[in-house]
Amino acid sequence: MLMFIIQQRKRLLTMAMAWLCNTVLVAQPAEVTAIINADQGKQQISKHIYGHFSEHLGRCIYGGFYVGTDNTKIPHVDGVRKDVIAALKHMKIPNLRWPGGCFADTYHWKDGIGPRSERPTLVNRWWGGVIEDNSFGTHDFLNLCEELGTEPYLAANVATGTVQEFIDWIQYTTHESQSPMAELRKKNGREKPWKVKYWGIGNEAWGCGGNMTPEYYANIYKQFATFMDGKEFYRIASGANVADYHWTEVLMRDIPKNLVEGVALHHYSVIDWNNKGSATEFSEEDYMTTMQRALRMDELVTRHATIMDKYDPQKKVGLIVDEWGGWYNVEPGTNPGFLYQQNTMRDAMIAGVTLNIFNNHSDRVRMANLAQTINVLQAVILTDEEKMLLTPTYHVLTMYNVHQDATWLPVNYNNVDYTYKDKKVPAISISASKDATGAIHVSLVNIDYAKKHSVNVDLRGYDFKKVTGTILSSAKAQDHNTFDNPEKIKQKEFKGFKASKSGVLVDLPPFSVVVLEIK
Repeated sequence: MLMFIIQQRKRLLTMAMAWLCNTVLVAQPAEVTAIINADQGKQQISKHIYGHFSEHLGRCIYGGFYVGTDNTKIPHVDGVRKDVIAALKHMKIPNLRWPGGCFADTYHWKDGIGPRSERPTLVNRWWGGVIEDNSFGTHDFLNLCEELGTEPYLAANVATGTVQEFIDWIQYTTHESQSPMAELRKKNGREKPWKVKYWGIGNEAWGCGGNMTPEYYANIYKQFATFMDGKEFYRIASGANVADYHWTEVLMRDIPKNLVEGVALHHYSVIDWNNKGSATEFSEEDYMTTMQRALRMDELVTRHATIMDKYDPQKKVGLIVDEWGGWYNVEPGTNPGFLYQQNTMRDAMIAGVTLNIFNNHSDRVRMANLAQTINVLQAVILTDEEKMLLTPTYHVLTMYNVHQDATWLPVNYNNVDYTYKDKKVPAISISASKDATGAIHVSLVNIDYAKKHSVNVDLRGYDFKKVTGTILSSAKAQDHNTFDNPEKIKQKEFKGFKASKSGVLVDLPPFSVVVLEIK
């Protein structure tokens, strides 16, 4: 009898524990539910949203891309580092902007062609006052783009250049034969023209590009754009600085739509322009402020796009965010004019949420360019003589390249807050797409500095059999790769999810980026 009572109590205890466990599971559903309608995709996410920017600034070109044709220490192709070429090919870089930036409006392209020993020098007045020897010029850049399989995006000199100089550059790079500039190109060793579709007409005309008013710049723009065929070229106007909505209004109002294909926008995630803070030694308060600045991109894109919609309801003109990224104080001991900074998990968060914003506004955002590719600002690559490392931002761009030219899928989701003291921002960022093979990719970012969050990806209109994932995460938001430890942070296989018939339950660690493949 006693044994029977003990067995009954054990049975009741087991039943109670099972009931309790089930109750706990039911009481703790996913914090965020993301509904993805897989059968409602319409617009394409242009691959050019994943573009990059290379300016004659600090060690971006010299010592970054270009080490010279006589260098025997670092393997290269016509002076361009082989390791850089391989890394950018792996990342699937779709376009590359050159030669600036502010430098573009002091650059005269003819100084960078012909025998290197005969090229004139100039003072790089914007970036450190160093001597520019013009050893890396038009041929070097366009040949680099061919090697990378990427499209060049040339920025024309409007502030100190002329319309004729601009026309000559177009003829030199794109005319087959007979024109004087085509013959000059052949004389300099290039028989066939390059394919150059994307042209920026000036840069930051409101600032280093001439401190112009939008009305004045609109007239200057029209003068330059008139001499280009919009069927052959994609003409990009120098656009607004952050929230200067009047600038966008004037350009959309005053420039005829047959003279413009894109309008630019620049926005950097800066804590304070007077004290940008350290790239690696930052507090949670600094981190929160940076996230607020990065997430503001959604508001900026929305409001500029709304103005564009008024004048261009058919969305023929693209919004081109050709400078974006994090900006901090330079690394101690480096030239303040070179803008060299490290790259941490905080920068991975900037990249993840910004690219999600661009994906979700791909009806209007047609191109974007991270600033900058190597050794400058939020770089994807850092170099030190023969050494090279890939930054956390590089890994985010690589993980996200599955979205390039895929069909955007609408995602509707509630959110949770990341809070710090009296500040709060949405913790989760999501975008999704379906590629040409039918596979769905979902990119998720949890920017919360301290808490993990769960997301239930509710997939509708799509039957799937397999889910895989990659993740970028680390122990601290300040973590970064160094030349002594170049693989401290790199993408890894992600297993923190549970798949069911209707979706995927995902656990996102603090400050992490996850990309799921569902097929």
